[in-house]
Amino acid sequence: MLCMTPAPIKSAITPEILNQIAIRVGTILSVADVPNSDNLVQLRVSFGDHERTIVAGMKHERANPREIESRQALFVVNLEPRKMRGIVSEGMLFDIGYGDALQPVLAVPESPVPDGIRAG
Repeated sequence: MLCMTPAPIKSAITPEILNQIAIRVGTILSVADVPNSDNLVQLRVSFGDHERTIVAGMKHERANPREIESRQALFVVNLEPRKMRGIVSEGMLFDIGYGDALQPVLAVPESPVPDGIRAG
């Protein structure tokens, strides 16, 4: 087991604010480098009834970022779209460890579930 000091807990929020965050399970269909970026990759993710492009800063976190292709993970899907290095990102990969300066890992369902299912 790793020894680490967790980051401080953020300020308290109300259940209403928490309910505004849409976290969904998606399957990562493809991972591609983002041109002119040292850290960004472009994920193509299936959410069952549609696909989205998600840009994630994970190029240096894994020897081979493509190793997560075909894996399910959690994504925040109701963020405003954001252009990053010319690519519109339509959400955010939800990972574990980055905020605590650990090698990040995917937040994944315990067993396969339908793409697009809500978390929380």
